[in-house]
Amino acid sequence: MSTTAELLKGAAELFPDEVVTSAHVRHFELPAGAGRFALITLDNGFDHTKPTTFGPQSLANLNTAIDQVEAEAANGEITGVGITGKPFIFAVGADLKGVELLKKHDEALAIGKGGHDVFKRLSSLAVPTFAYYNGAAMGGGVEVGLHCTYRTVSKALPAFSLPEVFLGLVPGWGGCAILPNLIGAEKAVSVIIENSLNQNRQLKGKQVFELGIADALFEGADFLEQSLIWTASVLNGTTTVERPEVDRGEAWEQAVAKGRLVADSKVHGAAPAAYRALDIIEAAKDGDLQKGFDAEDQALADLIMGGELRSGIYAFNLVQKRGKRPAGAPDKSLARPVTKVGVVGAGLMASQLALLFLRRLEVPVVLTDIDQERVDKGVGYVHAEIEKLLGKGRINQDKANRLKGLVSGVLDKAVGFADADFVIEAVFEEMSVKQKVFAEVEAVAPAHAILATNTSSLSVSEMASKLKHPERVVGFHFFNPVAILPLLEIVRGEQTDDASLATAFGVAKKLKKTAVLTKDAPAFVVNRILTRFMGEIQNVIDEGTPVETAEKAIEPLGLPMSPLVLLELVGPAIGLHVSETLNRSFPERFTVSPNLKAVVEAGKRGFYVYSAENNFKPELDPEVAALLKQGDSVLTEEQVRDRVLDAVAQEIGLMLEEGVVAEAQDIDLCLITGAGWPFHLGGITPYLDREGVSERVNGKRFLAQGVASVPA
Repeated sequence: MSTTAELLKGAAELFPDEVVTSAHVRHFELPAGAGRFALITLDNGFDHTKPTTFGPQSLANLNTAIDQVEAEAANGEITGVGITGKPFIFAVGADLKGVELLKKHDEALAIGKGGHDVFKRLSSLAVPTFAYYNGAAMGGGVEVGLHCTYRTVSKALPAFSLPEVFLGLVPGWGGCAILPNLIGAEKAVSVIIENSLNQNRQLKGKQVFELGIADALFEGADFLEQSLIWTASVLNGTTTVERPEVDRGEAWEQAVAKGRLVADSKVHGAAPAAYRALDIIEAAKDGDLQKGFDAEDQALADLIMGGELRSGIYAFNLVQKRGKRPAGAPDKSLARPVTKVGVVGAGLMASQLALLFLRRLEVPVVLTDIDQERVDKGVGYVHAEIEKLLGKGRINQDKANRLKGLVSGVLDKAVGFADADFVIEAVFEEMSVKQKVFAEVEAVAPAHAILATNTSSLSVSEMASKLKHPERVVGFHFFNPVAILPLLEIVRGEQTDDASLATAFGVAKKLKKTAVLTKDAPAFVVNRILTRFMGEIQNVIDEGTPVETAEKAIEPLGLPMSPLVLLELVGPAIGLHVSETLNRSFPERFTVSPNLKAVVEAGKRGFYVYSAENNFKPELDPEVAALLKQGDSVLTEEQVRDRVLDAVAQEIGLMLEEGVVAEAQDIDLCLITGAGWPFHLGGITPYLDREGVSERVNGKRFLAQGVASVPA
């Protein structure tokens, strides 16, 4: 049987590039005569921009620190042990870069076991142990604290979570076993399952305390000092920590059942992590922690060797790394400053854009439209949204006044745009309308001003073709709702120059958007893929497959919503318009559905109706059902799924051949950040590779073995 030290030594050899976390031990006398205390500080030697993680060598360092305090506790030299982090960071869990390198099940098992063996020593020392959550704590960072006797948390703590299920793992170093036994199954399921599957929702310090995870809550300014005073009061008996009794009866079973419903609604059985976590929580009901730890080890090893986790890590890296350093972006030194923004249009999309530019750039923003009423409505929308931010305490009165003062509306573009550096149009999606707008703007805006279009499918080059300076036109395609979806497709027209493009990327960064460079190809990235995807669904319905079968066929992908619910969100008229645009470019692959046309002409908002009697679940609208003209070719769910995935794989293959984006990674980044596609799919290409669709359709994988998959 390997010792913990041997296990970790072996794992460390597999991962030579680990950013190693030290575990420093220092001693001092606690106040109120509470004795000599040992404090372990986790620190990787970098500032807060490089959070502390646990790789194998880092776990070994913590193990060595525990050797020291264990001996001191056994000899009566200390009265307690604490663990805390460097400024702003407690610890953010396992080092995922190391997990990616693992090739064998027993290597993965060693990582789970190694973490458990180190952490659980904190609960078996001869003196009480204390975790001081001073800053961001996630995954293994949360779990190391759960093994302590007591916990305190800072009110300033910005992010606390067990995000493993979101990535395709389970909390595998004690989270699934200890947390329900500490705060009850219902709250534990909320933290481990619900928060993870809701785009990795984070808890703040106050919520951590209210949930009962921490025993005391202190201000950030003197957090450690107050925690140590509190520790002294616990050790000398003046403070008694009381925790409510955990309900191990029916409430536990109900919590697990609710967790399964949440998992079903989010991933539809398509990703195993949530279900494995729930199995462990269910089995933890009798309080046997070691049995829970063993189950965590097994689940962790199985999931590490599975495709979902590799896809999850790949997706995480895309968003965190590639999303911050866009492929193909020109040198940022070429970017020009933007001190005033013009918005053509004052409808809902234009008003959302005005608000975003205003909040992020804090420069004057001026809207124009064809009549005063529309202009006033657009400015009014922005003012109302600023009032909402003020009401929620997100900004103070001074800032609200300043922002309101920066937004204005005029009818005359010459007045509004004479000194603008960046003008974006959000008018009707019609080429002639957009060309006319750009001609008017070019006549009055400064020579250096960027002319940006928020078009979703029209050619940027054609839009710029009649201008004197087409080199300053860029596509700047946002996704709805603008405030929530991070993606910004930046489109380089045939004549767009590097300085204009660099300025566009500079603005995107200030807007805190994930920018992806795309060639000026029909519908760019997201809309082209989604239109092919939706078009194939529409085709099988038109040919005779029932609507319900076509919708259910896609459930195993675990997408955020079904295709026809998505169509409702986008708007059938917009969906039809994009399909018509793509049909003109690629008639052999993109169809225009006569049924969709009929739905639009009938003025329907979608295929479904919702009623209180049916718990607001989507039901096929009888009026739409009467409009549908279907053939007699009925496919099974599996046949529908194959056909849709084959179409998507073909389209992505063609887009990469055309050079629409630099690599398959950019396609995935676009779908994750622009269409909310799940991390466990890795966007889409890892899933198509994993299911064998890529090779079936294109004769090759999109990604090399070991990228979003287990290394060969």
